Amino acid sequence: MNAILVRRLVMKRTSVQMIAFSCAALVLSSAALASDKDAAEARIARAMSAGPAQITAGAKIMEHDGTVLREGSNGWTCMPSMGPGMDFPMCNDPAWMEFMQAFAARKAPNPTRVGVSYMFAGDAPVNNDDPFDTTQDPGEPWVTEGPHVMVIVPNAETMLKDMTNDPNAGVPYVMFKNTPYAHIMIPIGPRATPKEK
Repeated sequence: MNAILVRRLVMKRTSVQMIAFSCAALVLSSAALASDKDAAEARIARAMSAGPAQITAGAKIMEHDGTVLREGSNGWTCMPSMGPGMDFPMCNDPAWMEFMQAFAARKAPNPTRVGVSYMFAGDAPVNNDDPFDTTQDPGEPWVTEGPHVMVIVPNAETMLKDMTNDPNAGVPYVMFKNTPYAHIMIPIGPRATPKEK
């Protein structure tokens, strides 16, 4: 076999390999894009599970870090989670989004109108008196609320002073009473039964 023929066979084989590698890369890339789309759709569906369909259908869907998964048209924002370790979806009106931004920055919110948030999938354990407590110590009023609606009002310290802050009273109650983050908790379903160890 002469050198020219060998060279041509080698070049042909290399070309076939390059085409095969390119096809494989294209297939893998397409699979990754499909996987990313499926993951985004799952996150959108999770966010929409937080509130009533007539609200979530037109809501912006956004990750807690600000990444927009879907634009909205009605002023509401739904999130698939509230942050790392807080994998509970919620839907907020504009007033509640302002409240959340103040809370995240540990600044006192100053709502000038009523705000509403839906958490149909429940919430993480929370110290009902201390908004920034992260350790459950004996005797503290921790609550793991089930499906609920949250409401903020202007002048909360005055408006909510006569409302109970007992999460076990069987009625709507105040969370974070006597703090700038006071808001009304309205349970709309049962709390999850604690798992036995």
